[in-house]
Amino acid sequence: MNNANSKISHEGERVPQAALVGSVRDFRTPAGTDLLGRVAGFFDWQEVRRRHNLWPYAKSTATAPTTRCLARTDSGLEISGVNFASQDYLSLSSHPAIKQAAIDAISEYGVHSAGSAALLGNTRHSLKLEEAISDFVGGREVVLYPTGWSAGFASVQGLVRPNDHVVLDVLAHSCLQEGARAATQNIHFHGHLNVESLARRLERIRANDAVNGILVVTESLFSMHSDTPDIGAMKAICDLYDAKLLVDCAHDFGCIGEDGLGHLGLQDMLDKVDIVVGSFSKTFASNGGFIAVKTRAVAEYLKYFSATQTFSNALSPVQAASVLTALEIVRSEEGKQRRRALMDNILYVRAEMSKAGLETLGDPSAIVPVRVGAEGLARIASRELASLGAIANLVEYPAVPQGGARFRVQVMADHKRDDIDLLVGAMQTAMRNADLEFRSYRETGSEAAQTAPQRLEMTSDAA
Repeated sequence: MNNANSKISHEGERVPQAALVGSVRDFRTPAGTDLLGRVAGFFDWQEVRRRHNLWPYAKSTATAPTTRCLARTDSGLEISGVNFASQDYLSLSSHPAIKQAAIDAISEYGVHSAGSAALLGNTRHSLKLEEAISDFVGGREVVLYPTGWSAGFASVQGLVRPNDHVVLDVLAHSCLQEGARAATQNIHFHGHLNVESLARRLERIRANDAVNGILVVTESLFSMHSDTPDIGAMKAICDLYDAKLLVDCAHDFGCIGEDGLGHLGLQDMLDKVDIVVGSFSKTFASNGGFIAVKTRAVAEYLKYFSATQTFSNALSPVQAASVLTALEIVRSEEGKQRRRALMDNILYVRAEMSKAGLETLGDPSAIVPVRVGAEGLARIASRELASLGAIANLVEYPAVPQGGARFRVQVMADHKRDDIDLLVGAMQTAMRNADLEFRSYRETGSEAAQTAPQRLEMTSDAA
């Protein structure tokens, strides 16, 4: 087994070109009649990367996902160190009160909801959670879902019908895009955060269709770029063209803003947008998600016409009790203190990265994207970073533009300055070592594929 101070690479062995080029996009639409056999090419490409410790995905934690943890690669190699790869933004997943709430729920209910919310899957905890979220978001009607992804999917699929239109930011999360694909063929994209592009799309749609619905879909914080739209401007354009506005607030709800209402609160738009989608898997110490709408009629319709609510088991009593307690903390003085600590850490990470010559992207949030560049360079840097006692997620094309690979550093309230200093130092060393190794490949001409121009894709496949 490897430890935080060991190199998890093949010393002296040259990495083959196949491990440094290509992307999952290349294997998305395999051809041939053998539905199962034709996927082997993807596995072969994975295995080449695995053999050289260049496959950074599907890691598992061997200890709680706190600020320092023990983890393993999907090949079983052990890594340990500071953890900037978990999305436990307020550091609530191991909070004593939340763990006790989960234990109490197990004692009372067992571990399983044992049914759809449309039948007998709700519990006392889930009903209280609906009420608590409703109160937090200003009295909206709330519908719960077993995962955040299923809530995002349902928010589009449950309301849009085949003749309607969906207009999405080009970087909208996969759950929103897949919900649109399940609902209609009338799918339109506009430039990222580009309200002029949105206006042009809506104008064209309404010029040809004055009778069907339009749903405009965006996020309050985009997780790969850490940036946010002008929600007020988007709402004004939607009103002009008789469209409804949906905002997915998965990554800032609960952890951004003095009151925890994220960018919807900061922009004073919580009461104005038509549909709010949220996730419990970032700030609220559990799985699950919700949709918040303005009328009970819409909420009841979603309960019976959004497939992931009707045909999935409801939140378990453990999940509902955990989220309910997390929400109580989020709304308390402790929650405010944790948000302040989180933002202090965010600003410190970004400042120290800049001092170290590393480029951070977007605006301050619990996600700090650190640009690397070419995919091959990034794969080597990720391997090096793990060997130096720091854990952070690598994101490659097609989740980000080609040639725009980056580390998605995820900051927690409980991180200490020493943790951040270790990360920044390790990342600086990893990038330097990777640059030296990668340069040798480029000089031999074997990495020509890495110099392809950037291309922004219509799909974000990452979480």
